[in-house]
Amino acid sequence: MNDQLFQILLVATGQTLYTVGVAVAVTVVIGLPLGVVLVGTETGRFLDRPFGSRTAGKVINRTLDLVVNFGRSVPFLILMVALIPFTRLVVGTFIGPTAAIVPLSAVAIPFFARMVEIAIKEVDAGLLEVASSLGASRWQLVTKVLLPEAAPPMLLGLSTTVTSIINFSAMVGVVGGGGLGDVAIRYGYQQYSWIHIVLVIVIIFAIVMILQSFAAWGARKLART
Repeated sequence: MNDQLFQILLVATGQTLYTVGVAVAVTVVIGLPLGVVLVGTETGRFLDRPFGSRTAGKVINRTLDLVVNFGRSVPFLILMVALIPFTRLVVGTFIGPTAAIVPLSAVAIPFFARMVEIAIKEVDAGLLEVASSLGASRWQLVTKVLLPEAAPPMLLGLSTTVTSIINFSAMVGVVGGGGLGDVAIRYGYQQYSWIHIVLVIVIIFAIVMILQSFAAWGARKLART
């Protein structure tokens, strides 16, 4: 591997890690509470009467469920193009690694929220009943019971979400999003350089394998605590 090729791949890998890292942080910050609210506002759950009204809970639940389903159903390329005005408004441009964070977060948040919802629903309802009988508040139910108990499957769900973000991050190279996808398009496709494509695939595969291994290890550790 010559110095120029190494430098190109090093910069592109750094851009991909930066874009994916920030997108994952945004996804967790928004997707985690979104998933909790999705579960909590179901009938009979701990948030089914927000503002003292069960009707309000149903409205919130159905609205969020619609938003999540819509976000998961729109193809990423279409969503990326549709968000160009919003991306330009938020970061000042729709080209580059920073701009790519917006559509990547938008496509990942609904997916992770659904993962959180599934993980929380697997928690034994008896634990919530015991905690409630001991006088636990809604906040304590979420932070002391639901999230700790659902942490292992949520971590595995997050690793799946991160893998999807990495795959989608390669697609933003089509519209000048930088990163490894940009290298594959500019050098591999446009200049017919097979070595660029092969090395991009190897790097992405290595990143995914490392993250999956770390997530599996973390899930096992959390399940034992």
